[in-house]
Formats: sequence, C-alpha cells, structure tokens
Amino acid sequence: MEEYQGLEQATFAAGCFWGVEAAFRQVKGVVATEVGYTGGTVPDPTYPQVCSGKTGHAEAVRVIFDPEVVSYDHLLDIFWEIHDPTQVNRQGPDIGTNYRSAIFYHSASQKATAEASRERLQRSGRFGRRVIATEIVPASRFWKAEEYHQQYYEKCGRGYCASARYWE
Repeated sequence: MEEYQGLEQATFAAGCFWGVEAAFRQVKGVVATEVGYTGGTVPDPTYPQVCSGKTGHAEAVRVIFDPEVVSYDHLLDIFWEIHDPTQVNRQGPDIGTNYRSAIFYHSASQKATAEASRERLQRSGRFGRRVIATEIVPASRFWKAEEYHQQYYEKCGRGYCASARYWE
C-alpha cells in the first residue's frame, strides 16, 4: 500500500477479513483499506497456508485513516461492534487461529488507547461474565492478501458477512 502523508494506519483482526474490511470502508475518514495476513512466522503466506493454521497469521485489515476526521478510538469502537471479542480463535462458523480477535498497534499511543478501550468494554458488562479474548500486540509485517480477497464483499454482493451487514 502506498504511503499516505499525514495519515495513520491501524490493523485489526476480527474473524473473516471480508466483512471487517467492508465495515471499515464505510467510515468517514478512512482513506484506504487492505486485507492481508499478519502476526505469523511464514514470509509471504498464501490464503491456503494461513487457513491451515500452520503459519500463525491472522486474517487482518489494514486501515489508513485521517486522524483529523476519525479518531483511532472511534475505529476501536467499530472493531468491538462488528465481532464477538470473547471468542477464542473463531468468529461464527469460522474456526482457527487465523480468525482470532487482535489489535495490532503501530505506536505506544495506539497500544494505550486499545488497552483502555478493551478495559472500558470489559467493565461495561456488555458480555456478562465472558472475558474479552482480544490480543493487543505490536504490529508486525503485513502481507497483502491475494487480489481476489480485496474488497471481496463489494465484488460479491451484499449479505455475505455479518460484520459488513452491521453498517448497512
């Protein structure tokens, strides 16, 4: 993804990346999105490799945003709304470590904001006694997914992913 002057990036994993990307693309102030793989050990992984569970990667979305228009904290609010962060290594019918819930922070400020956001949500009681399982870890190399995965929801029609439907 090209460099964007004056903009910031955020990286989120919340299950299948198709609907997650579609949800973030709807947000005013989001300039670009890209789906890919991060948090693993295999260089330049393919979708079948990631789905095997042997690479350690999560399906993730990189979000380029204008902090003058949308805050990182607001992006976190969206992240929490579009998936169940109490699930471990799954979202709905998708099961595996590649579907884990994770926030990959790009700065100390993002880390602190993400941790505070997770703590507020846990204290809110929204999930009852269930514990939020979302990892908050440093961003590592992001590998762009195959082209057919990019903006998949828009290419294949509405109604496929629950997280994307959140914003309809």
